[in-house]
Amino acid sequence: MKAVAITAKDAPLEYREIPDPEIVPGQVIVDIKAAALNHRDVWITKGMYPGIVYPGVLGSDGAGTYNGREVIICPNIGWGSKRAYQDPSYSILGMPTFGTMAEKVVVGEDKLYDKPAHLSWEEAAALPLGGLTAFRALFTRGQLQAGERVLISGIGGGVALFAFQFALATGAEVYVTSGSEEKIKRAIEMGAKGGVNYKSEDWYKTIGKQAGGFDVIIDSAGGPGFALFPKICNYGARIVTYGGTRGKIPAFTTQSIFWKQISIMGTSMGSDEEFAEMIQFVNDHKIKPVVDKVFPAYEAKAAFDRMDAGKQFGKIVITIG
Repeated sequence: MKAVAITAKDAPLEYREIPDPEIVPGQVIVDIKAAALNHRDVWITKGMYPGIVYPGVLGSDGAGTYNGREVIICPNIGWGSKRAYQDPSYSILGMPTFGTMAEKVVVGEDKLYDKPAHLSWEEAAALPLGGLTAFRALFTRGQLQAGERVLISGIGGGVALFAFQFALATGAEVYVTSGSEEKIKRAIEMGAKGGVNYKSEDWYKTIGKQAGGFDVIIDSAGGPGFALFPKICNYGARIVTYGGTRGKIPAFTTQSIFWKQISIMGTSMGSDEEFAEMIQFVNDHKIKPVVDKVFPAYEAKAAFDRMDAGKQFGKIVITIG
């Protein structure tokens, strides 16, 4: 079969022939139609991820067929029995195991879910990792309720856009931040109540004035801006973080946290149970993932370069075959 393979740190991606996968009892082989990129895929190509093995096949997101059944793949490997947190041995499809950027992938049969009928192959492939992360952040951790005000940072990224779409479907008022005016404009066209460029002076005062305070904040960046979130939180607000792309949080103080009864929570991915709930939510609300651009597998490097440059608004998808 052909696959998007990595052979060494900083080595160029290759779309090449590799041996067909073998299975053990409980596993199945899925014929992949489309796969999607996540930032972890780019970090792996740079050697910036734990447990990298070479050679490898990247990709945590995928959709395809198994015995004629159209399926979407849950990327979890060994989440464990507790919904509250993952087992220490938990891993994600695509490293160290071979992932979805190949004509075939081996997964547990229990990781297959019916592809939502209203989604194309490209849209279905875009959903798993980002959709699961956003669903858990909003509902399990953030406990979002209809009518609440939500701030989502870094709009344009896959998880942020899923959180945005899910929050809108719930009946929340959603506001966004971005370093791109164009991305803010697009979010407002999609239903955001407002937005602000986090590079602007006193951005938090501007967005706080627009909204009048937030009940839930979903953040992937950390960095200096995180310390300002409590200033624009309502009493009893929940701040949920799933990333730290902007680094450490300087000048963070706790006064607003304890006085406003604010909760700060971390989250990462989600359980198999939450994945099933997320798929049902997408079906019930007929949500369609935002697909930024589609590349054939032989142009995988261009897809990775686009993600690395941060140009995307939505998921970058690779078609297989």
